[in-house]
Amino acid sequence: MNLEAADRIKFLVLDVDGVLTDGRLWFGADGEAFKVFHVRDGAGIKALQAAGVTVAIISGRESAAVARRARDLGVRHVRQGAEDKAAAFRELIAELGVAPALTACIVDDTPDLPLMALVALPIAVADAHPSVLAAAHHVTRASGGQGAVREICDLLIEART
Repeated sequence: MNLEAADRIKFLVLDVDGVLTDGRLWFGADGEAFKVFHVRDGAGIKALQAAGVTVAIISGRESAAVARRARDLGVRHVRQGAEDKAAAFRELIAELGVAPALTACIVDDTPDLPLMALVALPIAVADAHPSVLAAAHHVTRASGGQGAVREICDLLIEART
């Protein structure tokens, strides 16, 4: 990753399924039963926020587990059920007063392509869809749900020092 570009990032948007999780959806008789989050991703998110970067979650799905995880990590900006992630992103940066040139996202699949086009630093997890990999400025070594978010948090913190 170009650490020169990374040191300007003030706002990081995370997708959930396939980024904060491994992308598998677990359903029980009553609907979605589980989401599995990597503890190191959580530690990275907390450290990145402590370093002054605002973190947001934009997800196409609704999940009580995501709301709980965001609350546990102190992520205050969460948009779930966002069919149009680019529109949700535009709303967030307008609300927060952040310029697109200071933003990054970590994503994995084709519905994320419009969001990738709006941020300064679009990042794909290692196991992302080929079109997302092609559009990314950086690709993680780790797959989604396997520490990819921590990898980027560490890089962004390193770039700031």
